[in-house]
Amino acid sequence: MDPIQAAEAKLAQGRTDEAVALLAGAGDAGNAEALAELAIWHLNGNHIPRDLAAARALLRRAATIGHVDAALIEVALTANGSGAAPDWPGALALLRRAAANDPLAAQHLELLGKMALTADGAPASLPVPITLHPSPRIQRLPDFCTPIECAYIASVAAPALQPATVFDPASGRMIAHPIRASDNAPIGPTQETLVVQAINRRIAAATDTVFAQGEPLTVLRYGPGQQYRPHLDTLPGPGNQRIRTAILYINHNFTGGETEFPLLGLKIAPRMGDLLVFDNVDAAGAPEPRSRHAGLPIIGGTKWIATRWIRAEPTSAWALSAEARAASA
Repeated sequence: MDPIQAAEAKLAQGRTDEAVALLAGAGDAGNAEALAELAIWHLNGNHIPRDLAAARALLRRAATIGHVDAALIEVALTANGSGAAPDWPGALALLRRAAANDPLAAQHLELLGKMALTADGAPASLPVPITLHPSPRIQRLPDFCTPIECAYIASVAAPALQPATVFDPASGRMIAHPIRASDNAPIGPTQETLVVQAINRRIAAATDTVFAQGEPLTVLRYGPGQQYRPHLDTLPGPGNQRIRTAILYINHNFTGGETEFPLLGLKIAPRMGDLLVFDNVDAAGAPEPRSRHAGLPIIGGTKWIATRWIRAEPTSAWALSAEARAASA
């Protein structure tokens, strides 16, 4: 039996330690798939406790043997600082090594080569923002991303798009989101290629924040009739608040779907590649009611956007996923 299948069979029997030992033994014998699978277990934290450093070590071994997916995950984690300090130059070196044998890694390298980046992956320059409203501050940065970059972001998220849902504490089930009708997919830390991270670093610079303050870039797709009803992006409670929102318009070949701030009388028509940035809190850090906004219904075509919510302090996608899992337990 394949070692991964055998390990899953042991998991089903509640023999977790034996499952881990089986994969580890297969990895010691040179099985890259077993090493990569065990790394995923350490990353997910479902079967065994999450251990990002151990996952990184396993991915390195699998990539050395020639596992291309493990190599790309290792690149992502090296750059975003999962399991160790963020290391953009180190991640770029790993990507160059992977690109010698992997067409997908080579594509990522080619896309990065078209970006004007500093040595740490930050943008060398930014478009000049256009202020649409002074307070709360709402700005539009035209041509923030190229059409190729927009298409790339959509392609990364497309396989994982799912209808928007929310946890219902009364039933204990996930139910349709009450105010957002769309398909969505966050680009989590293992899918955060260097191209995605370079764009996230560009968003950090545009929002005058640091990379670690941003939640995972989330792609949303709206079909005819779908919309995001008026809402605030702030979170309940006194925790690490979402102080800003950045919305990247990935396409504009649709009708309807404007971003509207009803209390400000402001309606913004999406244009591919533009970035919309607005404040969610006032000068005291309290939720700003005038930043209430909506994504108006789609009349025709399909609207794609990518949203990055910016926190007041650095956060971690791993911590956010653990919080979400605890809330739904």
